[in-house]
Amino acid sequence: MAWPPLSPIELLFSVPCIILFLYYYHHFTSSKNKHSYVPVYFPVVGMMPSLIFNLHNFHVWITKILQVSGFNLLFRGAWFSGMKIFVTCDPLNIQHMFTSNFQNYPKGEEFLEIFDILGDGIFNADADKWRSQRVKAQQLISHSRFRAYVAQLSRERVEKTVLPFLTHAAEKGHTIDLQDVCLRLTFDTTTKLVFGVDPKCLSIELPTVPFARAMDDAMSTLFYRHAMPFVVWKLLRKLNIGPERKLANAWRVMDRFVEETIEQRRAEKKEGKQTEDLPDLLSSYIDDKDVNTVNKFLRDTTVNLMLAGRDTTGSGLSWFFWLLTQNHRVEQKILDELNSLPRSVTSDGMVIFNPDDLAKLVYLHAALSEALRLFPPVPFEHKGVVKTDTLPSGFVVTPEMQVLISTYSMARMEGVWGKDCSEFKPERWISDNGKLKYEPSYKFLSFNTGPRTCLGKDIAYTQLKTAAAVVVYNFSFDAVEGHVIAPKHSIILQMKNGQMVKVKKRNFH
Repeated sequence: MAWPPLSPIELLFSVPCIILFLYYYHHFTSSKNKHSYVPVYFPVVGMMPSLIFNLHNFHVWITKILQVSGFNLLFRGAWFSGMKIFVTCDPLNIQHMFTSNFQNYPKGEEFLEIFDILGDGIFNADADKWRSQRVKAQQLISHSRFRAYVAQLSRERVEKTVLPFLTHAAEKGHTIDLQDVCLRLTFDTTTKLVFGVDPKCLSIELPTVPFARAMDDAMSTLFYRHAMPFVVWKLLRKLNIGPERKLANAWRVMDRFVEETIEQRRAEKKEGKQTEDLPDLLSSYIDDKDVNTVNKFLRDTTVNLMLAGRDTTGSGLSWFFWLLTQNHRVEQKILDELNSLPRSVTSDGMVIFNPDDLAKLVYLHAALSEALRLFPPVPFEHKGVVKTDTLPSGFVVTPEMQVLISTYSMARMEGVWGKDCSEFKPERWISDNGKLKYEPSYKFLSFNTGPRTCLGKDIAYTQLKTAAAVVVYNFSFDAVEGHVIAPKHSIILQMKNGQMVKVKKRNFH
């Protein structure tokens, strides 16, 4: 006797039931197994049940898997999904893929589809298109005039926006979201550096800035695209529902802002306002006769630069301040080091430092590096595979696979950073003679490694040190009791619930 055919509604209902059954079966049978974090491969649905039920705690889950599986895992999704992802945090594999055999591991077509909102910018580009963009970006970013502008703007923003905001919060006894403050600061700074526009995002009123919110929405949707089979998120995109609808709306907001700003710059040049006198990167690109200045190129380039500057630096600064609230010993050592520097005092009695003086500090640099190690702003990297290759770990990767590198997990591997790997310990970056200790970039991947090493690393440290030094010297923060700190679902490692703190002025200076 044949089974009656299932209706579409019955079929739709049965799939989650099967996944639920398989997950609980796996949970029951593996409860006594020390490798229970390693996902079981089931017929039809593959390892998807484990992913679905651990998505809320994704980074911690992946870390536990890699800890018990020897740094490497092959994740296989449902049979219809085409998901075959090699997950690793092995530094030798990373060195091989990012440096030794760099050409075999491009971003790839899948990456380009997932990150379509970034267009043909430097993050998505491969081969000659990537090389030409990198050469031009390096020329502009490394120019002495631009570097001087970064230092000047970083100090100015901290003095004129951060200090007044925190002073107001301290005097009024307000509880604030410190992560929001950091992201607003880096948004204002990066928008000025890239577009030459001041959005005044960080002010007492905390205005809503559509472009900043759109970037956050986009980064969250790109995270979900990594967790979904291609066929699923592409269907959602076609139907314009769920997170894909949010991404489409964010895309329109971002494009509108960029288009209006580009047209404004072009109009200023046409009216005789010489944009070569403006140090922002958009003006430099428009004035450069050797680059493609059609609006799409300028749009893709500036959006990529905004992502690189605003989100990553803001994330790093937020986690740094949170770590200090948990480690007062480190905070005191930073204060002791800052006391050795010359300083200026504002009319409001606030202390500020010269970015050039901050560049010499060893412990502050070490503490920021340690925060970036534990909480890398980009918690995972994504690579494609051109040809079948054997990695140093002995694992064989093939062209139908994708590679996911967990930088978050690598920081928590005893085999990489020692038994104290989970501790916030700036001293690991300082040698016995008191100088900064070198750690290979394939082990400390916050600024990437190999040919794609981040061009803005020095700029990021300038911004981080300028803000960190002034804020730590003038204020202290008490974390709000009971407030949960956890990673947000985003390709940028932000705090899901923000960072709620009480602000206090220091009174010893």
